[in-house]
Amino acid sequence: MDLTRTAYGTWNGGRFMHFGEALPEERYIKVIQHAYQRGIRTFMTADVYGSGAADELLGRALAGLPRDSYCLVGAVGHDFYSGKRDGSKGFPRFTNPVLRPPNQFADYLRMATEKSLARLHADHFDLLLLHNPDATGYTSDAVWNGLDKLREAKLTERLGVAPGPANGFTLDLVLCLERFGPLLDWAMIILNPLEPWPGHLCLPAAVQQDVKIITRVVDYGGLFHDDVKPGHQFGPQDHRTFRPAGWVEAGHTKLEKLRDLARQHGLTMLQLASIWNLSQPAVQSVIPTLIQETGAGTKSIETKVDELAELPELKLSAEECEFIAHIGANKGCMTLKGASRAHTGEPEADKWGLTPDLEAVGKRWGVDPDRDLTCTHAQ
Repeated sequence: MDLTRTAYGTWNGGRFMHFGEALPEERYIKVIQHAYQRGIRTFMTADVYGSGAADELLGRALAGLPRDSYCLVGAVGHDFYSGKRDGSKGFPRFTNPVLRPPNQFADYLRMATEKSLARLHADHFDLLLLHNPDATGYTSDAVWNGLDKLREAKLTERLGVAPGPANGFTLDLVLCLERFGPLLDWAMIILNPLEPWPGHLCLPAAVQQDVKIITRVVDYGGLFHDDVKPGHQFGPQDHRTFRPAGWVEAGHTKLEKLRDLARQHGLTMLQLASIWNLSQPAVQSVIPTLIQETGAGTKSIETKVDELAELPELKLSAEECEFIAHIGANKGCMTLKGASRAHTGEPEADKWGLTPDLEAVGKRWGVDPDRDLTCTHAQ
């Protein structure tokens, strides 16, 4: 089964990411089951979430359901088996040369995939993503040959790449699409009406390589759920507190300019954001973050699931898409991760220097790293 238009991720519900309230285990499982009952039939997990705990809870939630009635998406890439967590930076990528040489990449990928499937009580993924790759992950034949062997072994039907955890990796993803396009079925990027940049820069290459796009952070940090208002108090561990001061107020002002269009189509704001994403080239699936916000007057996470499940089959016109993109224009609003001319020295987990190959990619696709991938806003 291929991915459906709407998808549910195990980062929802706050247990494995610091968003709003962390749902108790029983409710966490019931929300996943509610999503299935409402018709959301793609479920995504990553083995590193809770060091396998997210896999286990998703497996429990889906237990007993016909395997061909839902699409199961996994993600591997962070080595929490032999690597040591580095605080907020998390676990190292399995491609870290301190952990293993390239000739052991395939063995690691098979081990990680089999362990993830065992926790899920499943025998295969419908899609397996390379999770948050480093520079090696985007470019290494040893990595992608190892992933292709997993498909040959029937451990996954499809392969894809999921850049992250933060925004960026633009030239890296495009180079990966060019180099490994025949192996790639899907790629996951950050994209939403208030955050069209830099994700939209990758879409033409995805179209050319016939790679489908799933978009995350569709809700723009929760604003499109319409229960994060100016003055909202985030918890002390909520990672949205790392966003620039005033982002809620600025985003709310932009949201107000989109409400008439949402009303014209009979859409909630989350639905408008999802439909805008699905109206973009190559985008075939949306996976917003569903958050149980703290405080009075907030929506239940079950209501947010319902809104996503009720997403109508429509696309916005080119004029409507452009109108929304103009309001949400965010070019230069942040420092991006991935390849950058500003980075010197040895590559790090989420940032590295520009290589000649990446420079050439930019020229082929009209993406100037000095013009199109730099932060121009005051920090």
